Amino acid sequence: MSVLLIFLTLALLIVGAWRGVSVLILAPLLATLAAAISGTPVFAGYTQIFMQAAGGFVVAFFPLFLLGALFGKVMEASGAAARLASAIAAALGPQNAILAVVLACGLLTYGGVSLFVVAFAAWPLAHALFVQTGLPQRLIPATIALGAFTFTMTALPGTPSIQNAIPMATFGTTAFAAPGLGLIAGAIMLALGLVWLQWRVRALSADRVAAVTNTATVAGSMPLWRAAAPILSVGVVTLVMGSVVLPLLDTGYLADPEYGATELSRVRGLWSVIAALAVALMLALFLSRPAQLMKTLNEGAESALLPLFNTASLVGFGAVIATLPGFEIFRQSLDGLAGGNVLISAALSSAALSGITGSASGGMSIALDVLGPSIVAQAAIQGVDPALLHRVIAVATGGLDTLPHNGAVVTLLGICGMTHRQAYGDIFVVAVVVPTIACALIVTLGMMFGSF
Repeated sequence: MSVLLIFLTLALLIVGAWRGVSVLILAPLLATLAAAISGTPVFAGYTQIFMQAAGGFVVAFFPLFLLGALFGKVMEASGAAARLASAIAAALGPQNAILAVVLACGLLTYGGVSLFVVAFAAWPLAHALFVQTGLPQRLIPATIALGAFTFTMTALPGTPSIQNAIPMATFGTTAFAAPGLGLIAGAIMLALGLVWLQWRVRALSADRVAAVTNTATVAGSMPLWRAAAPILSVGVVTLVMGSVVLPLLDTGYLADPEYGATELSRVRGLWSVIAALAVALMLALFLSRPAQLMKTLNEGAESALLPLFNTASLVGFGAVIATLPGFEIFRQSLDGLAGGNVLISAALSSAALSGITGSASGGMSIALDVLGPSIVAQAAIQGVDPALLHRVIAVATGGLDTLPHNGAVVTLLGICGMTHRQAYGDIFVVAVVVPTIACALIVTLGMMFGSF
């Protein structure tokens, strides 16, 4: 019964999100309901568990959300994002419209632009290309999702995404953890996602409309190097900060209680990404010079709040679920499936929590908060490289997170003017099924060859 309660609340969360109810309302309501039914203290569950977990997430990751949103807004308002997307589309040609949109979204997200901003920026380009080539427009959301929600979010080494940043503190790793496995997972996601979308184009041939040849994408007048430089700087600065600059600094003060009684290895990755996004933002401001600068920055700052608090609310929901009696039974069943292997257990647990919360970052935060110490201890006993755990957990959370109640899914469908019924099926394949296959593959490779 207690396990059934977890799945019941998850089902209600999905149904509510499907019908357009905000997770800011749904998450605390359903968490409170679950606590009440299970017999745990309701008020204590809300203030001491839900709010503590949600607040902790905001405190830890507000800088990444803020800098990412500011950077994305500047790239959008200045036309730099559209310039990059149009350049990729022009280079590949209209006949490769799906690939062009996927790569444009991938470049922007790998460069540090928030996936919410990418969805807004990519929609006009995708719509124009799909109209030009007569492709079924119901595939636009899945095409954008493949580029923005999958390989650049969790797999590619060096990505400044929040999903790649969260494990760094637990495992003392950097954004480039297990680069070989990350590249393999990313390649699998991209290849299988494109295969599916191309197959769907053929399957939906009856839905194709006549191509409109007089509709052209606007490349813009900004020099391409000025649009690309801020994006390219993110990976370079992340690597240099983590490998060269920070290790040279005297950070002994981190051992003091006022600084969290920690060490550089625990914060190096996060500091590197913060520095990289800050540099990229300054470069974007200098090179692109968006009109109405203060208005752009204010809108960027405000746009960080909804995704931040949506995710934090889902983190709070998951934290409450993790305290229910049924969750321990559920976790033990996952451990049983893993056969005692810490790599498989970590992947299953983080994936399940991401599915429950509808958020990769939310599920990962709860998994590492609740299970992190035991995962680290088991990994040490079994001789598993922390970098391998970092990459596997990141990829694992990028699968089941994209269920119908995922905030990015709801936002993307709204931007494209489509319903779950029209477009979610293809999103499910490219952003849930395919990443899960990629995760299974790198878990197997990691067990066979270790981290590389």
